[in-house]
Amino acid sequence: MYKKRIADILLERKLAGKGAVLIEGPKWCGKTTTASMQAKSILDLGDSEILKESKSMIEISPRKLLEGETPRLIDEWQTLPALWDSIRNLVDKRQEVSQFILTGSSVLPEAYETTHSGTGRIRMRPMSLYESEESNGRVSLKNLFEGKDFEIQENSLTIDDIAFLVCRGGWPASISMRREIALDQALDYIDSVANYDIQRVDGTKRDPQRVYRLLRSYARNIAGQISYSTFKTDMMSNDTDTLSEDTVADYIKALKRLFVIEDLEAWNPNLRSKAAIRTSDTRYFVDPSIATASLGIGPDDLINDLESFGLIFETMAVRDLRVYAEALDGKLYHYRDSTGLECDTVLYRRNGTYGLIEIKLGGETRIEEGATNLKNLANKIDTTRMPNPSFMMVLIGIGKYAYRRQDGVYVVPIGCLKP
Repeated sequence: MYKKRIADILLERKLAGKGAVLIEGPKWCGKTTTASMQAKSILDLGDSEILKESKSMIEISPRKLLEGETPRLIDEWQTLPALWDSIRNLVDKRQEVSQFILTGSSVLPEAYETTHSGTGRIRMRPMSLYESEESNGRVSLKNLFEGKDFEIQENSLTIDDIAFLVCRGGWPASISMRREIALDQALDYIDSVANYDIQRVDGTKRDPQRVYRLLRSYARNIAGQISYSTFKTDMMSNDTDTLSEDTVADYIKALKRLFVIEDLEAWNPNLRSKAAIRTSDTRYFVDPSIATASLGIGPDDLINDLESFGLIFETMAVRDLRVYAEALDGKLYHYRDSTGLECDTVLYRRNGTYGLIEIKLGGETRIEEGATNLKNLANKIDTTRMPNPSFMMVLIGIGKYAYRRQDGVYVVPIGCLKP
């Protein structure tokens, strides 16, 4: 049975106001399934035979490919980018909403980066724990933004559960699989990225072994503000050929275009202090399972290395918060300044409200550290120029309860959170 996702609601809303909607995100995250639920006809360019026929047809009559009941789904449209202008022109001509749904597993080709004004855009990611029904959803971010408190809530996810969920990831196909089979999916994913996808994204030949080395280096440096030179040094320890920073940058750009890598931008608030805000992105994969698969580790390895576990858990938390931010018309950022003060994530909404969220695996010491960071940052914000945070939260992996501390900071297990 199909489980409705946050993207389904976003797609329905976008279609009601746009002639075409583009759904982009990593392969295997469920874009086609989500689009198919609302499409009335489909052109499947992911099918090699259909793509071959369509390439011939587009030279003769591109409009023929767009004929069909609407909304018409053009799946993996970027394999035939010449369709873009035909879709744009047809949307302009018809002047109607809900005409086309386009899906793509790589970023728009550069010639099409400026999305047409008649086209909406949705970013899909692997499933959050709330969407896969592993979070009980008893704590709502929306309610916290609206100033609604909650009673103490119980969390049922254990350290073993969290370790497994990090390694399995949010790939829809893996959700209903046996545990040992589900863990294989991320391994298959990175093999496909290294040996096939990295070549097709822009037609540039790249070394699969360098892709594996870069993925491992990214995994070892996850959740940090790491320079290309650091990745280069890390990769060169196992690379017999000459390797430049430009090459590293090219591989990272390709992985970003495939939505394998999704770094977190810096937040720039108005501050009372003169601390310089650091603008480097924080390094993340789109799903934590890419990190564990790249390192060749499983749930038991994480439990035996809590430091690494904490950083890769942070990747899962960022994935979920990004999904929830989309539902709340918001975007996720991180904060770091010249004094060393950091906040793992800031959920900033289009209406100007925001929540400050620190991410910790668990434990009273870590929770206290996170709460202190949140309060220190809140005290730096110039509230004459922007509002106070709607809430402050320490988001944890391991902990029995969701509750509000006496200082007002919420402590919420990820297994209790929803948008």
